[in-house]
Amino acid sequence: MASLLTEPLFEISGRGPPPNNNFYSFSVTTSDVIWRWWKISPRIVDRNSKPGELKESHEYFLDDPELQRDVSIVFGCQILEYTKALCEGHYDYLERLSESLLLRIINYLELEDVGQLARTSHRFRQLCGSEEFWEQAVRQRCNTVSAEVASLALEVGWRSIFFTSKLQLQKLISRRKQKTEEQQKEQVSYPETKAEESPDESLRLKQTASSEEESHPGVKNPDQSTATFTAHGLDFEPDPNLEPEAGSDSSEAVSEQLL
Repeated sequence: MASLLTEPLFEISGRGPPPNNNFYSFSVTTSDVIWRWWKISPRIVDRNSKPGELKESHEYFLDDPELQRDVSIVFGCQILEYTKALCEGHYDYLERLSESLLLRIINYLELEDVGQLARTSHRFRQLCGSEEFWEQAVRQRCNTVSAEVASLALEVGWRSIFFTSKLQLQKLISRRKQKTEEQQKEQVSYPETKAEESPDESLRLKQTASSEEESHPGVKNPDQSTATFTAHGLDFEPDPNLEPEAGSDSSEAVSEQLL
């Protein structure tokens, strides 16, 4: 148990009550009591004042009414009584245990005792209301905890799981499954809906081409407007003013013009 007595056994600091605004520090080790103070004042004469320190053994502190009075004025009567108990050798080993070990001990208590323990100190109130404690309580009282229950506990908390009946848990899990399946169906059907709404690529290209022709009716296909003909080894362009005769195509009309 002596290994649990880490240095310092107790330590507290703070400012004194008005009109005294000095800063104080009070600590208790395994052999001594240390009282420190820093003078805080707007007066020029106090600017060069140095911090003070008073160090006494446990026996001297128990017989020093002046220091006990100062501790009581600055930090209160409860702090004074607690530090006097430490100097007398009354150590609170339970408060010095690690949280993991305390949680294992608390889980052996009945729920009524856990509620009473939570009222003893701020630390035990946090431990008794923590998710780690209620998770251990559920796993200790149940043979197995399914992955579905563990996943549900992430949403509602292990304390809610502990006080929920099996029938209600089954209802919550089934509702959660149904909600998850609906969300998955919506995610799967969403891209299909988008594909149905979007037009076919070839149809889109045709519509684009037709709209361009309507907007520029005088422009012909560049392959037709810049076509060249070869006759007797000569390259030439057709005369745009030449109109083909009825019943003959454009190539025959061009040949007759050359002849």
